[in-house]
Amino acid sequence: MLAKLLISALAALSTLTQACPEHDFHARRHIKRAEPADTVWAYEASYNWGQLSESFSLCQAGTQQAPIPLLLTQGLSLNHIPRFGEGYNGTANGTFFNWGYGPAMSLAHEQGVYTTLPSFTFDDNGVNETVYLTGWHIHAPADHSVGGDRSKAELHFVHTTSEGTPRAVLAFRIDPGNSDSPFFAGLPRYFSFREVEKNTTTSMSPGEVLREVNWFSEFWTYRGSLTSPPCTEGIRFFVARNILFVGNAQMQDILNVSTYSARAEQEVWLHQINV
Repeated sequence: MLAKLLISALAALSTLTQACPEHDFHARRHIKRAEPADTVWAYEASYNWGQLSESFSLCQAGTQQAPIPLLLTQGLSLNHIPRFGEGYNGTANGTFFNWGYGPAMSLAHEQGVYTTLPSFTFDDNGVNETVYLTGWHIHAPADHSVGGDRSKAELHFVHTTSEGTPRAVLAFRIDPGNSDSPFFAGLPRYFSFREVEKNTTTSMSPGEVLREVNWFSEFWTYRGSLTSPPCTEGIRFFVARNILFVGNAQMQDILNVSTYSARAEQEVWLHQINV
């Protein structure tokens, strides 16, 4: 009987592998709760992902796993400064939905063509790299803590190479403030409903988020990974120091349609913070 209860409890926690921060959502049907998969995992048990499958080995033994705890005493980055392209000054169209854990949006583009999307360029070991915004999603609570404090949520702007390989993430910590966020105010009031698995076409202004955190003028950066299995490394994280403040009602809307999705923070190893 005990064994059956344990199996039932694990099944309730199990979710489909959604490889955050990948945004290969274009051909998928998005639902509030994910369908069964061959290998199940849960954010609540992220410390043990590497034992679930050989393909998840990096989750256990990787040297640049994300997220990591950040500190003001680490200083802020003077390198890899993002230089945003013109696409960040306009609007972008896409599909608004729930990625299984909270609000998300996938940007529309021609199949296999990413260079038409909003982009930014950064220097990595003397080489300029340009990456392209394919979508965003929200984790609740935040993936990253700063000085031991964890925000209520975290917004990830996911960027890929021109070939579509996940390469960089702009991360914005979200907390309630004294006024509404213009970025979230511009999105559909879909946050008011729990049935956000129903896709809806909308537009957004990606530059609005940047304005709300002073155009990413202060940030931490490090070499990281996907924050869910298979925990693939090679992702550069940029974490804004400025918090993205939203109104109280906006914060409640976000949390009402979110499910726990924060991976346990990883020990700093070869992450080269701000280097």
